[in-house]
Amino acid sequence: MKTLIVGGAGFIGSHLCDALLKRGDFVVVIDNMLRGKEDNIAHLANNSNFVFIKGDANDTKFLVSLIKKYQIEYIYHLAANSDIQASAKDPQIEFECTASTTWSILMAMRQCGVKKLFFASTSAIYGEHDGKMGEHDTELKPISYYGGAKMASEAFINSFAFMNDIDALVFRFPNVIGPRLTHGVIYDFINRLLKNPQELDVLGNGTQSKPYIFVLDLIDAIVLLDQKNKGLNIYNVGLETCTSVKDIAYYVVKGMGLDHCRIIFGESNIGWKGDVPHFQYNLAKIHALGWEAKHTSGQSVVATIDDYLKSINYKK
Repeated sequence: MKTLIVGGAGFIGSHLCDALLKRGDFVVVIDNMLRGKEDNIAHLANNSNFVFIKGDANDTKFLVSLIKKYQIEYIYHLAANSDIQASAKDPQIEFECTASTTWSILMAMRQCGVKKLFFASTSAIYGEHDGKMGEHDTELKPISYYGGAKMASEAFINSFAFMNDIDALVFRFPNVIGPRLTHGVIYDFINRLLKNPQELDVLGNGTQSKPYIFVLDLIDAIVLLDQKNKGLNIYNVGLETCTSVKDIAYYVVKGMGLDHCRIIFGESNIGWKGDVPHFQYNLAKIHALGWEAKHTSGQSVVATIDDYLKSINYKK
């Protein structure tokens, strides 16, 4: 399969590159490098089935030229703004990095006749709900600009899939962590403590609790379903277990050997406006297809802390 990964130099995208190349695909990556890192894909530089091109997914003509040049058959759309706090300050980021890229990719697919798409969506499109959220029985009420842009993207995909007979696979996943992590609570906590190991300021009171999925578990789910998918299908991809921000803070402090560090919690049950403090998925649909996460949320957190500290050569 000749594939194009938009956002392929990023955290999740680089792991998808590894998996598709291992499967035998020819992989073209386009990334604007706002979030992507050359280090994430440096090990692929000499692979004859891998091509990296720095570029903007909002440039439809550019995408069309790439699709035609490399005869692309499948597009994996992972381009987005992953820093929700940044877009809370400047919502234009979400339009340009998330909603607009989706429109551009779909227009390029329409012009070139590409019929297969994977889209990385998010739990943020649901907003705040009590109980387990199901793909088709839970109202979508995003409260962050990020969630709104992903919801708009799903709407675009739904209409293009119908009008152009595209097989579209949409995964709504929660916080993704693991090797090559570039952002998020674990990344933030460790880097704050590197600057000041005496105390750790936490946004919110620490009771925020969410599922944290290990990136390789997510990649396994993509590879399991991408080639089998027909029509438009949406899946919650996550796990039953959750981890609180308070526990993550303690895990990080312990992992760094900072037993005397003072952890300072805020008063609110959210970290910032637009943050969803608690949620759980109904995972019956994806489980019925034979996929389940290999790591619990807690195991994912501990493994990610250990990996990140090793990657920066941290010594206790």
